Amino acid sequence: MPDAQQRQREEGDTFPGRTYAEVVLAPAYEQAKKELLGPMISVSKAHLIMLEEQGLIAEEDAAIIARALQDLDLKKLENGQYTGEFEDLFFEVEHELAQLGGETTGQLHLARSRNDMGIAIYRIVLRGKLLTLITSALELQERLIVFAEEHAETLMIGYTHTQQAQPTTVGHYIAAVSDSLSRDVRRLRAAYANCNRSSLGAAALTTTGFAISRERTAELLGFDETIANAYDAVSGADYVLEIALSVSLSAVNLGRFIQELLLWGTQEFAAIKVAAPYVQISSIMPQKRNPVSVEHLRSLLSSCVGDANTALSMVHNTPFGDIVDTEDDLQPYVWRSLRTLDSACRLLVRIIETLEVDREVLRLRAELSFATVTELADTLVRKEGLGFRTAHAIVAELVHKAVSSGLTVRELTVDGLDDAAKNIIGRPLSLTVEELRQALDPEHFVRIRSVLGGPSPGELRRALTVQTSAHKQAEEWAEQTRAQIDSKLNILDKILTERHR
Repeated sequence: MPDAQQRQREEGDTFPGRTYAEVVLAPAYEQAKKELLGPMISVSKAHLIMLEEQGLIAEEDAAIIARALQDLDLKKLENGQYTGEFEDLFFEVEHELAQLGGETTGQLHLARSRNDMGIAIYRIVLRGKLLTLITSALELQERLIVFAEEHAETLMIGYTHTQQAQPTTVGHYIAAVSDSLSRDVRRLRAAYANCNRSSLGAAALTTTGFAISRERTAELLGFDETIANAYDAVSGADYVLEIALSVSLSAVNLGRFIQELLLWGTQEFAAIKVAAPYVQISSIMPQKRNPVSVEHLRSLLSSCVGDANTALSMVHNTPFGDIVDTEDDLQPYVWRSLRTLDSACRLLVRIIETLEVDREVLRLRAELSFATVTELADTLVRKEGLGFRTAHAIVAELVHKAVSSGLTVRELTVDGLDDAAKNIIGRPLSLTVEELRQALDPEHFVRIRSVLGGPSPGELRRALTVQTSAHKQAEEWAEQTRAQIDSKLNILDKILTERHR
């Protein structure tokens, strides 16, 4: 076993210690190369443009720095390995700029800090990943709306407490999933709004004595606004946590739907069939069609929740100030949760658009179920003028006797109903055979439930029209926002080139 002196020799006498580099710095460097390099250069270009416009850098010096920024060998940096020569990618970029433009490039760091710069870079990365996720979530919602329209009249039983409850339609159920997803999208958009705010100009935490324009750098980089308080700009981590919370809730909501798809795909339920490209066989059981794509979605969504919750835990009880956790260790968990949820949405689109629904099995199950008897109680209220609790008691007694006698819903009779009524209210009822049959018809049950939010095909199609309108608005927002950001970032080089020809 090596002694302390030997271990110290292996670690080294100067920064960075070998284990520190292995555990912290090298992984952070790899993440930075992949995710942060582009935004880092964009932030520097915007800062340079602002400094020159404010008269804080001479035109000839700005020209030298602009050329250095534009001549950086990004491929070399992207392919580099962490050696410990530089603390991190930021200082390596600073060194490369100095190699290209000399000491003049040091003026680029005027009136800024790693603190405000780092937070701005992270916000740029996160807003891009959020837009990607929102776009995929909207594609999933579009598929759900189409699926709901296709099954607006596909009868099924709705469940409460995992027990048969009342007839509804597949379209009504899927429209509910789509509505839930629309709220997830709204939360993600709200998280985007709080993320897309500029920290630049806050410097370390107190701004600067130089006459900079924080508004100008925000505008150049496509931020919607500037974070007003400089201390908050470098200390507030809630923009990350709001994203994590929104992603986590979205994953939980989709996970509940996924669990039901797995249940409905069993031979016992036999309600749906997952298409061949998304099932796998068993190595031993020839009959098996394992819906592994749906199973993987379940585990992916769980991992998404785990990564998001890790981010929340990492910030808990940390100081309200610039902290390493929010700048290095925290971000990859949020990135991964965003990426995982995006992947899950894209896979679920493909599964849903090829999903087969056994309409006849679902209809027959509804027709043979006692799930329609709520409408029988409602019918007694309408025709007999009974209070609902009294009507409920009569129907409950009728069903109890039928089930005890092994009868099906189709074997319920007017005479049996009258016997139950005599026990409850002391007299028979005036319901006809035809009225009894209609009250127990699941299609009738669904059709007359046409109030706002009901399952009747007409009301459902109206609701889906509203969903479609809101969905299109959200799609337009995503497209316009993406185009605006791309336009802002792409024009930075044009500004520098035209200014320093």
